[in-house]
Amino acid sequence: MTDWVRVCTTAELLPGESTVAWDGDTPIMVFNLDGDFHALEDRCSHEDFELSAGEFDPGSGTIECTLHGARFDVRNGSALCAPAYTGVPKFPVKVEDGVVWTRDDR
Repeated sequence: MTDWVRVCTTAELLPGESTVAWDGDTPIMVFNLDGDFHALEDRCSHEDFELSAGEFDPGSGTIECTLHGARFDVRNGSALCAPAYTGVPKFPVKVEDGVVWTRDDR
């Protein structure tokens, strides 16, 4: 299992914002959803396109892939509509001393 990767401070990722961190070759998109932090692999399961290019909707807790419009729940990575039928990997997030951390735990 890999070590935790520093993402940013909580002050640098406000509610409704997202950012991308890297754990080796894995891009991880981290979301602040009303003060709760969630992390998903930054790749659409439909066509291997970066989700971070799409729109994070904090009102619904979803990220939409800009390529074909697939939407995913940022809380658990589940696919919410076609053309994606498979969810995206979710990663653990921890906050310690005001710093957000994640890792690819596969």
